[in-house]
Amino acid sequence: MSGRRIIALLACLAAACDEAPPPIARLADSGELVVLTVNGPSTYFEDAQGLPSGLEYDLATMFAMELKVRPTFVLTDNPANIDRVLRQGQAHIAAAALARHFDFPGGLAWGPSYHNAQHQIVCRAGVPKAKRFEDLAGRRIGVIEESVADYLLTDPPKLGVPIERLPPGTSTADLLEQVAREKLDCALVESTRYTLARRFFPQLEVAFNVGKPVDYAWLVSTIDKKRILDAAAPFFERIRKDGTLKRLIDRYYGHAARFTAVDAGALLEQIAAQLPTLRPHFVEAEAASGIDWRLIAAIGYQESHWDAKATSPTGVRGLMMLTEETAERLQVKDRLDARDSILGGARYLALLKEQLPPRIAEPDRTWLALAAYNIGIGHLEDARVLAQRANLNADKWQDVRQVIVKLADPDTFPSLRHGYARGGEAMQLVDNIRNYYDILTRMEPREGPFMPGIVEPQASSKVSPPAR
Repeated sequence: MSGRRIIALLACLAAACDEAPPPIARLADSGELVVLTVNGPSTYFEDAQGLPSGLEYDLATMFAMELKVRPTFVLTDNPANIDRVLRQGQAHIAAAALARHFDFPGGLAWGPSYHNAQHQIVCRAGVPKAKRFEDLAGRRIGVIEESVADYLLTDPPKLGVPIERLPPGTSTADLLEQVAREKLDCALVESTRYTLARRFFPQLEVAFNVGKPVDYAWLVSTIDKKRILDAAAPFFERIRKDGTLKRLIDRYYGHAARFTAVDAGALLEQIAAQLPTLRPHFVEAEAASGIDWRLIAAIGYQESHWDAKATSPTGVRGLMMLTEETAERLQVKDRLDARDSILGGARYLALLKEQLPPRIAEPDRTWLALAAYNIGIGHLEDARVLAQRANLNADKWQDVRQVIVKLADPDTFPSLRHGYARGGEAMQLVDNIRNYYDILTRMEPREGPFMPGIVEPQASSKVSPPAR
């Protein structure tokens, strides 16, 4: 798809114009799969290194490889436009965490389902908890206009429940913020989107479920519809059977689902109280190690809650909780000095990443190194051996995560080179740090240079960089 054509399409999307550019070419003629999506944590976003990421991005990129074409991603700010854009022939598929609830005219077709969600009423905690719609009488319920949630509230109408509709392009996080700030009493949202957003709103909680679970699926245009649908069915069946789909869903949703409101609330408080003083040290550590300062900060928060004087009964000390042996190895003069500890912890993580096989790609390289930060590189290698024994991928954190708890299993650890380790603790540490890192990346701007070899992202062109 040419740059001029993309600009014309995006201008049309923004203006909701009646005249669209001519339909896109067939796959065989263009060699590309044009994917319509939306920006968001459950679909498509730029990660901390400026690279395209998201469940829909990964799935659509893999599917394009299956078709032996290259993927091109076009973003719309208004999900309500998706069916119109497809009918105009401006994309082959829409991959945007779409709930398969309606049938659309114009020859559009749904692909196979690959995930599901439950609609939920979410309200502020601490007020009388509603268990059904009758308990919401008089409360202001927010919903995103033209969404499936909007339909669930109006067909049939929920009498006595005042509904306030936010514009179609509103994000779930923006809707929930209205509830958190008491501009609304509750909101009706999808469980998957709430799972990702709730870490920023620890004062909210689920009241009750609404309707039956809905399936997520791609919406397919008429251009090459048969070829795409014929390929999509075996594609999703294969990645479901080999565990790829489960790993991807866990990568983007799993760690967030395991996070608690207490965890999130405590971090948000410390970001305001402690982080301003420590930020210069974290940024300095990024410059020295090449590791995102917000990841270093997330490790420090997990290890000590940013307490420079923290000491454990086992002798690990300081903000980054370094052992005496590790501190000596890294030439950390004073473990109880915040700057020394932060710089040492960053160097240690960089060293652990270097010790992993070169073939291990990001982000798994970082998640595996974080586990090693807790239990040591030897025990991590034992966990990777267990993954291989279980016919899992030892280079993927989600696979290693499944077996790392067995490092403490008396029926298992005697057969391992390095013996017993608290693998469950390492698993929890990685989950927590990933959540803390997610929160920090959304609340704190990037400072300092990007990772070596990574180009800093420019203003969004609404088209993805080349697939990784």
